[in-house]
Amino acid sequence: MTAKLFTPARVGTLQLSNRIVIAPMCQYSAEEGCMTDWHTIHLGHLALSGAALLTIEATAVKPEGRITYRDVGLYSDETEAAMRRVLESVRRWSDMPIAIQLAHAGRKASSDVPWKGGAQIPPSHPDGWQTEAPSAVPFKDDHNPPVPLDREGLARVRDAFADAAVRSARLGIDAVQIHAAHGYLLHEFLSPLSNRRDDEYGGSLENRMRFPLEVFDAVRSAFPSDRPVTVRVSGTDWAEGGWTIEETVAFAKALEARGCDGVHVSSGGLTPVQQVPVGPNYQVPLARAVKAATRMPVAAVGLITEFEQAEAIVGTGDADFIALARAILYDPRWPWHAAAHLGAQVKAPNQYLRSQPMHHRDLFSAPSED
Repeated sequence: MTAKLFTPARVGTLQLSNRIVIAPMCQYSAEEGCMTDWHTIHLGHLALSGAALLTIEATAVKPEGRITYRDVGLYSDETEAAMRRVLESVRRWSDMPIAIQLAHAGRKASSDVPWKGGAQIPPSHPDGWQTEAPSAVPFKDDHNPPVPLDREGLARVRDAFADAAVRSARLGIDAVQIHAAHGYLLHEFLSPLSNRRDDEYGGSLENRMRFPLEVFDAVRSAFPSDRPVTVRVSGTDWAEGGWTIEETVAFAKALEARGCDGVHVSSGGLTPVQQVPVGPNYQVPLARAVKAATRMPVAAVGLITEFEQAEAIVGTGDADFIALARAILYDPRWPWHAAAHLGAQVKAPNQYLRSQPMHHRDLFSAPSED
């Protein structure tokens, strides 16, 4: 009997070979929003991992929507051309489907790269800029307050998401994931801790969901109908008075009604006072709640490191997919090792077939004719 982790599944019209997806992971290695050779190396080796789907890191739809000055963007012909060069190289050697996460960092933008501390950079600095958000509420008390988005600003952001979706389609991207998690702009609209507006975009749950849903509609309309659009959410803020799993379920239902093809459930990132119960499977109950309330495929993520652990998550129906981030950076052949452990098969490039261990002679699926 084949392990559930290695059975095929669909996200919308996209057929995936197994239930392992590679989560988007910021590399902070772009130049003026443009991908570099680092991205060719990074995405290239992950595309040979045996996972079912590779997701490009949080990609800013506007320059001021970048988390840092070294973030990838998709908002100009130059950023699109740079991404095309990387994708052409990766696709030459891998047929793994590729998704992209479209994002706007909101009040958490204009930050330094993590290995330099990640502090917010003031607008007066050459590497900084004025941030924008639902309300003039900074992420930390000592941060420069963001400028609240007015109606024209909301339209610009919404149109920027749509434009990035059009560029993604031109690049042959197989799926789009909209980033509405981790305290970035769309999550900031959802959470009452960051959204203090008194217009139709603030206050009630319906109002707080309004702009993220408008962005989803814009992206769904701009991206080809035969390719899936999914959303990444934070299931909870892990903070008193913040966004809750019950609200996440309501948001997921609203997305499903608009044609969303899947939800990737993470958590936190909205406030520095969050109290996160970090441990193996700590976010799985959040994914389970969304899956129980919708018919969409649901991905669980967060400290999923062990093979039997991953198999149990999909085998029991807590989620349809497991998403790997740091675990697959540490072990880029994690899917190979999981397949060997669970007695399944995984795809490997012809150049690596001779690495198959003698005691796992059926590990690799049949090679291509290339």
